[in-house]
Formats: sequence, structure tokens, C-alpha cells
Amino acid sequence: MSFKQAVQEKYGEAARRVIQGEGFPADCCSTTSCCSGSAAPSCDPITSNLYDDSQQGELPEKAVKASLGCGNPTALAQLSPGEIVLDLGSGGGIDVILSAKRVGPKGRAYGLDMTDDMLALADENKRKAGIENVEFLKGEIENIPLPEGMVDVIISNCVINLSGDKDRVLAEAFRVLKPGGRLAVSDVVVRGEVPTEVRRSMELWVGCIAGALQETEYRDKLAAAGFRDIEIEVTRVYSIEDARSFLSAAGIDVNEVARLVECKFVSAFIRANKPAALCCDGNCPCHAK
Repeated sequence: MSFKQAVQEKYGEAARRVIQGEGFPADCCSTTSCCSGSAAPSCDPITSNLYDDSQQGELPEKAVKASLGCGNPTALAQLSPGEIVLDLGSGGGIDVILSAKRVGPKGRAYGLDMTDDMLALADENKRKAGIENVEFLKGEIENIPLPEGMVDVIISNCVINLSGDKDRVLAEAFRVLKPGGRLAVSDVVVRGEVPTEVRRSMELWVGCIAGALQETEYRDKLAAAGFRDIEIEVTRVYSIEDARSFLSAAGIDVNEVARLVECKFVSAFIRANKPAALCCDGNCPCHAK
């Protein structure tokens, strides 16, 4: 099974559980990892406590239950009425619905996801929320099905980590943004070296951890894609005890490895801008198509 297939299977399972109202396993806190699709948001150290009560009150219950991110990009992104927003890896649609409310009826919010079950859940949540300025698209974040220069703001919530070709993702994000457009995403970032066992674990890859970029890598890849004004703001730091559950789920010796990852995994809010105008004649690497 490829990484992409594993991701589709896990997120499809998560959506089906929410749609069918099956709930979550009693041992979810000890057997699951970030974004794995079965951990309840209340007990997972990465997906918990991301949206306040006022935001949750604006949303269908199933949208909240299907939230498997690591941050709240809609709380940190500066969205204005009339803007066009794109959420990469929109899942059950929580960030799309919140964004649509902020950009108002003259704006529009798109959600992009590759999993049929998540798209079905997102459409159900859209109907329940009574939001008209929302559209969910099927596709991959490495090949965004929108024209060049269409979007004002791109958001994403713990999804870029799941891609095996992050350079392509960032290049596509740059392509569809308008000149002067903004990238405002939440993601897991690594500070320092990570044990080989973690990088090799498919379970942790699907769970947002093994695919995490180091902070310097993230900056370099954003710059290579053409982005400027890059900022990485840490929003949550994970301790050894936070790491214990997702390392155990992958069959890794926690006592041997956990001390090596102490506070190296963090949730961060990543901001970057697409230049409003070309810095050259268009032939430099930052404008290569």
C-alpha cells in the first residue's frame, strides 16, 4: 500500500465513523496518533482544544467531530469580506465553513480533498450549516484543480505533512494564489533531528508526524516555491508524554525513543506571501512554472 492509499484509507475510515455515528474506541487515547482518524479530539494531544466554544457553536456537530487538524488556521489567518479562500485537505469542512462565514456572501470558500467519504461528509455539513458560498472539490493538493491566480488566501490544517511531494504542493499553492495572495497554514514542524524509527513508520506518516518538515526545510521550500515574508510561529509544543501515545501506536519502544523527541515536535502557524509583482523579468527560479 502506498502512503497516499494509506492516507485515503485512514481518513475515509474517520469520515465513515462520523457519518454512521459509531463514536470512537474507548482506548483511543492510548492507541492512536495525530490525525489517525479514530482518536477523539478531546483526548488526542495534537487535535484537542483547537476551536473555542463560540466557533463550535457555529458548526454542525459532525464537522467538529471530523476535525483532525493540529491548529486553527481560521483564527490566525486574516480573512476579509469578499475574499476567495482555499483549504488544502478540507476533510469534514470545519475550516471551510468558518472561512465562508468570515468572507461573507460576496466571498467564496473552496475545500479540496481526495477522499470521497470526507467530501460526502463535508457536503452534508455544508447543507446543515446553511452556507451557500462554499464549494468542495475532489482532487489532490499536489494538483489543485483551480486556475492560476484565482485565490486570495490558502489555508490548511495539518495536511501538507501528509504529502510525499511537498515541493509540488507549495508550487501549486503559489500558482493558484493571486499576486499579493497569502498562505496561512497550520502544520506540525520538527526542530532538530528525528529518530529513524519515526521517519519509517507509516502509521506516524499517516498521523502527521513522520512527514513533518524541519523548520529550516519548511522555510527553504517556501522560498524555493517563490514565497516571501515567511514566518513560522509555534502554537503548541509536544512533550514526551504527548509523544508516548503515538509512538506506542506504531510499535516503537517509547522509553528508548521518547526522550529523543522531547519538545522537537511542535504545531506551528506558517505565514507567507506571494509577491504582488515580479521581482525580475520572470526568468528567475522563483517564477519558474
